[in-house]
Amino acid sequence: MFDMDDPIMTADVMTIRQMCDAFEVTPRTLRFYEQKELLSPIRDGQKRLFTRRDRARLKLILRGKRFGFSLEEIRQLLDLYYVGDQQATQLSRTIDIAQDRLSDMERQRAELDLAIDDLRNQMKLVEDMLAGCGKAQDAAE
Repeated sequence: MFDMDDPIMTADVMTIRQMCDAFEVTPRTLRFYEQKELLSPIRDGQKRLFTRRDRARLKLILRGKRFGFSLEEIRQLLDLYYVGDQQATQLSRTIDIAQDRLSDMERQRAELDLAIDDLRNQMKLVEDMLAGCGKAQDAAE
């Protein structure tokens, strides 16, 4: 995905097309995050120019979304960057939200594991019934 060694990624500003290519998102996604005030590109007429700050924020937004954080949780974390305590508040809150999300994900995984086991057992029962049908038909012939 985003290669921070790429010369485009180290540029002072990037166009919307460069952002889309670098982060594998659509222009609509970038405009949506801008509308939600998660990104604040420089406006040059109709053109949007995304700064390094925007790129860092987008990287965090995409990571947060991947982990299942809500946009509101992501906004809160991004806003905490400016508290002025060397990011201690932001990092602490990130751990709290991440721990809650991890617990949710582990609970969901346990539920999925049970559902998978149940489905396998049901499939085995149907296969056994089907095999029994074949034996009964063979005996009738």
